[in-house]
Amino acid sequence: MQKSTIQFSLINCFLAIVLISCGSVTKNYIPKKLDKTSYEVPYFSDSKTDYVYKTNITVYGNEISGIFIAKKINDTVHRIVFTTEFGNKLLDFEISDNSFKVNSIVSELDRKILVNTLKEDFRLLLKKEYLVQEQFENDSDEIYKSKDGKRDNYLFISKKDHKLEKVVHSSKTKENFTLIFSSENNIFAEKIQIIHQNIKLKIELNYFKSE
Repeated sequence: MQKSTIQFSLINCFLAIVLISCGSVTKNYIPKKLDKTSYEVPYFSDSKTDYVYKTNITVYGNEISGIFIAKKINDTVHRIVFTTEFGNKLLDFEISDNSFKVNSIVSELDRKILVNTLKEDFRLLLKKEYLVQEQFENDSDEIYKSKDGKRDNYLFISKKDHKLEKVVHSSKTKENFTLIFSSENNIFAEKIQIIHQNIKLKIELNYFKSE
């Protein structure tokens, strides 16, 4: 219980800090003609698979660890459960592009700013398809730009092996957060990082290999 209390106190540090960011969206991509109007993400797409990851969350230099489980429950909705390493449930969400439901959450985590941040992180992590409006390239990647309300997503697809390696979520003037995928076969992501540019928050997911 003492360890849990210490971990939850770190959340208060995250909630109390005024969020200030700077910088701009990188513009040194080379425009090119669209070769597709949509991109379907291969990760988290199998409804028969429970996607289980050991999870480490770093908030302003402090760490929280646990187990992240994602399950596709229909064509549009994923269910997400985050537990302690001892199996105690911390949160239980259902999420899609257009819906969000909190099935349960412990009171220590039930803070609007934290829930909204995780909602946006996980929505993008589990997103099935992006509609593409513009295309760019750099030396190593094809880059697809997809509108996301008042913001944009930039998808980086490796020219070498055609894997989705990164998604950058940005406003018109700055990058907000980035998803980085490490995948051996472009079907399953063994390692995922969610890195925020405007706050000191990083989520790292490592595939849990059962013995």
